[in-house]
Formats: sequence, C-alpha cells, structure tokens
Amino acid sequence: MKSSVAVLRVTPDTILPDVDRLVDLAGVSHALAAGETTILKDNLSWHFPFPAANTTPWQLEGTIQALARRGFADQVCVQNKTVVTNAFKGEDLNHYVPIFKRYHVPVLYNFKDADMKWVAYEPKAKMRVLNRIYPEGIHIPEFFLGKNIVHLPTTKCHIYTTTTGAMKNAFGGLLNTRRHYTHSWIHETLVDLLAIQKEIHSGLFAIMDGTTAGNGPGPRTMHPVVKNVMLASADQVAIDAVSAKMMGFDPLSIAYIRLAHEAGLGVGDPRSIEIVGDVDAANENWHFHVGKNLVRIGGGDLIWFGPLKRFQKLFFHTPLVNGFILASDVYHDFYRWPLVDRRVFERWCETTEWGQMFLRYAQMGPQGEPSFAPQTPSVTVPTSSRIH
Repeated sequence: MKSSVAVLRVTPDTILPDVDRLVDLAGVSHALAAGETTILKDNLSWHFPFPAANTTPWQLEGTIQALARRGFADQVCVQNKTVVTNAFKGEDLNHYVPIFKRYHVPVLYNFKDADMKWVAYEPKAKMRVLNRIYPEGIHIPEFFLGKNIVHLPTTKCHIYTTTTGAMKNAFGGLLNTRRHYTHSWIHETLVDLLAIQKEIHSGLFAIMDGTTAGNGPGPRTMHPVVKNVMLASADQVAIDAVSAKMMGFDPLSIAYIRLAHEAGLGVGDPRSIEIVGDVDAANENWHFHVGKNLVRIGGGDLIWFGPLKRFQKLFFHTPLVNGFILASDVYHDFYRWPLVDRRVFERWCETTEWGQMFLRYAQMGPQGEPSFAPQTPSVTVPTSSRIH
C-alpha cells in the first residue's frame, strides 16, 4: 500500500498561497467529505507563543482559506485544555482570535458542558489499552461524530513519544481531562485513537507546520530551529513518519508509528510513502534529539514508566494529583517562561523572518482576505461559546 505526503519549502512572503498549493498536492478534496462540517483541530501545546510549540497563525489562516476555496467553508474550531495550557489564553497570545473573526469561524471548547456532550462509544476496532484505562467505558465528544477533521500540528520532538504530530493531535480532542492516565501506554493510546477517528470521522487530513521546528524535550521546552517547510497528508501515520525521518529519527523505531503501520491504519515505512512537492526537502536530516526536561527528570519517568507506576491510582485518583498539576504549572509558567523561554521567543521574533511574520499578525491581524462568502455553520453553536 502506498500513501502520499506533500512537502513544500515555504516563505513568509508566499505562505498563504503555499498552504493552498500544499493541500492541493496532498489531495484534500478527496480526503474530506463534501457537504459535511469540518473541524479544525489546532494544536496548543502551551498557551505562551513559544516557537514550534503551537499551530502558527499562518498555518491556521492558510488552512481556513484553502479549505473554503475547495467547498469546505463550513468550519468549526474545537479547543481543548491540558493541565499546563489555557485554551482561551492560548488562542489570544497566538493570534488566532482575529483570524476566527475575519473568517467567521466559531470556536467550541470540548471541556465546556454547554459546548460539547461526551457520550459513550464502543469502538468496532479492538482496543489495545483504552478499554482497560477506562473500564467504565470510552467517552468521546458527540460533536465529532460524522464530521471531517483537519489536524494542525507542528513539527517537533516530544519527551514521551520522541516526535509528536498528527496522531498525537487527536489526544486532546478525543480524550477528556483524565487523559494523563494514559501516559504509561501513550503509544498504544495514540493507535487506539486513530482507529476510533477512522470510524467516527467522515474525512481525515493533517497540515503540519515546520516553518520553525522544535528540537529537544518538547512539546514546550524546546530549541526552535527555522526549517521553512510544511507538510500535508490524508494519512496521519505517513505524515508523522515523514516528519520523524526529517527530524533524524527512524520512523519504525517509534512505537506509535510502527504499531499503527502494522495495524494497517496508515503507512509508517518511508519506503512505501510517495513524496509530492519538494522531494529534496523531505530527504533532509535535521539530526534532532529529544533529551529530558525537569518534568521528566523530576518524577514523570518514575510514575509513568518506572517503579512508581503501580501507585498511579494513588497519585492520579486522589487529591495528590493537584500537587503534580501545580508543580507542572509552576515549572512552565513561573520558571521556564519568564526566566528562559520568553527570551528565546523574543530572540526568534527579532532575528528570524518567521518571528517577524508572527509580529505582523500581532500588529495587523490576518494577512489575507476571504475570497469566498462566509458560510453560516450548519451545526448549532451554543450561545455560551465564543462566536467570532
């Protein structure tokens, strides 16, 4: 079986038409179902605008434009939260809000009861771990059923999965706030989630930003490296495999890619993936490495993978969990950002063309104009949600 992944070299001056060409090369019109609502699932790994951690504003705007031009104008963004990420703060600091407003894209929050009902779901596919992690039943957002979804990850490393991309991007949308229980089996969890996605969505697609990529212990505390590329594919496994290879990793040595490949959920072997666009870019080796940060050194490995794994119920099903959440919050928001990562962000803004582009979004808002008539969403959007 062959899959294709589009890889393009892009520039700040041409980024919106570049995204349009990218999705065309990747066959978005065939991947998504006509007439169905399309969910935009952006990636907010951190609410602060750290380079490579989050969906970029040009990635979001270019996707909205490109989809609408091909008849997928009925779009809704779905946000989630994590123990270290505030979705409302994130969409403001990363300059998504003016984009949603200009293109009339409503936003729903899967953690707000008024926006999204979580319903029990019995997967047709055999689950590797989710049925054991959630013995009371697997629950997913009812809103996701029967809709297209377009994932908007970035190209970066991850301390627990080596790389993170399209498959990992489903993690926040499909699992509720108890999803940290899955970390000990994170690779198997991602494969289970992809199997569920293939059952519930009318179409699947991913557009990955590698304009600035994240090296080191991601998905937040990284070393941003300008790479000037973007990727797109209908195959969630293949796009993750190609991005992993570009970062310098053997895709089939990464468990979630290998398991999904072996299960027939996509193609993880680069030898069986057709590259369209700039083939030479896809053949680059960036020699990235993951490393560790204080969260992993300070206890993450012990609890999720080490000798304390047997005590997870004590840590995560009792008030003790609040201590871990507080420690993570303090580390990221009160140490890393003000003392380390804000300076990295400011240097990126001052010295790179993509940083300058980010500042233009901050100062001027969206860089393009709708070339289509805004469409009223076909779904009922709760009045409590942010309507732009």
